[in-house]
Order: sequence, then structure tokens, then C-alpha cells
Amino acid sequence: MLIERPPFLYRAFFPGAHWRFHKEEKVVYLTFDDGPIPEMTPWVLDVLDQYHIRATFFCVGDNVRKYPHIYREIMERGHLTGNHTFHHLQGLKVRSKTYLKDIQEAEERIESKLFRPPHGHMRLPQFFNLRKRYDVIMWDVVTRDYSCLMTPEQVFDNVKKYTRNGSVIVFHDSLKAEEKIKYALPKSIEWLLEQGYQFRLIGE
Repeated sequence: MLIERPPFLYRAFFPGAHWRFHKEEKVVYLTFDDGPIPEMTPWVLDVLDQYHIRATFFCVGDNVRKYPHIYREIMERGHLTGNHTFHHLQGLKVRSKTYLKDIQEAEERIESKLFRPPHGHMRLPQFFNLRKRYDVIMWDVVTRDYSCLMTPEQVFDNVKKYTRNGSVIVFHDSLKAEEKIKYALPKSIEWLLEQGYQFRLIGE
């Protein structure tokens, strides 16, 4: 649970970051990290179209550089994008100057004031610097679709077990997640609809 739903004490380290929205309403916010890539992102977009759902894609700048047409397609289909650094850097493992420069490089290609740190980790000075320029979007539920230790069924179970009113839910449009997301995403959407959840874009 410490991974799937970050505990209160961890959230308290990042005052002003967004983990959950509109707790009093039966709504959820789907987000996707690490794309865009041709092997996965178009499939995710097609699934979302099938259910008439809009989502937020936190994009790696280098992937946007390589696949600008897929990035444009995300926006043309009515979704939002956010900055996920240029090289998918984890803030704890690099100097703050390097980290912030990498985010700035991504900003040149990603038209958004939303930011999500890879792995959800960054140094506090990095966070307080970024908070001045971005809405920092974390999560209330991470499906762990990227993990080789998880089965597709367990990923779906994470959605069912941890989703609540206002949850920001994280999937990944990445090769690591391919097998699990192709099973869990449609089932999760259908289950959430059955439970009466509505899907919203961040900021709505």
C-alpha cells in the first residue's frame, strides 16, 4: 500500500502538490506516464476514444522529440499533456541544477504547466523551485503496471482496491507496462463506470 497509495506523511513533504481532487464527488482522473511511443500511446488513445474519456499524459521530452506526431495526436484527441522531464530523470539521483535544466529542456517541446516527477521522487529544493512555475501533479493510486512483479490481474485489483472519490490514477504508456495495461486498462474503465465514477481532466 505504501507504493499504490502514498501515505499522508509522504504527501506532507510536498505541500501544494496535488494528489487527489474533489474528494466529495464520485470522479476520477486518469493519467499516463512515460510516453509517447508508437508501440503503446496510439493504443491507449483508441481505448480512451472507445469509452469517450479524456486523460492527462505526462510525457518524456525525448519521446516527444522522437515522436512529435503522436504528441500532437494526444492533444488533437482532446487530452492534456504534462512535463515528465526530458530524460525521465529521478530528482534524488541528480544534482538540482541538472534536474531543473532537464525539465526546462522538456518544456521547450511540451506545452503545459503541469509537472509530474518520475518515480514521484525529488529533492525538496527542486520541488519548491518547480512549484513556482508548475502545478505539480502526483497521484492517489499508482497501478504498478510497470512492475515485473505484478500480474495483469493484480494491476486491475490495485485499481479496484485503492480508487476512491477524487483519485488521480496512474497507468504507463510504456513497453514495460504493455502486457499489463492491455488487460487492466479496459477492465478498470468498465469497473469504474459500473461503480458510478465519472472521468474528468485535471483542472476541470
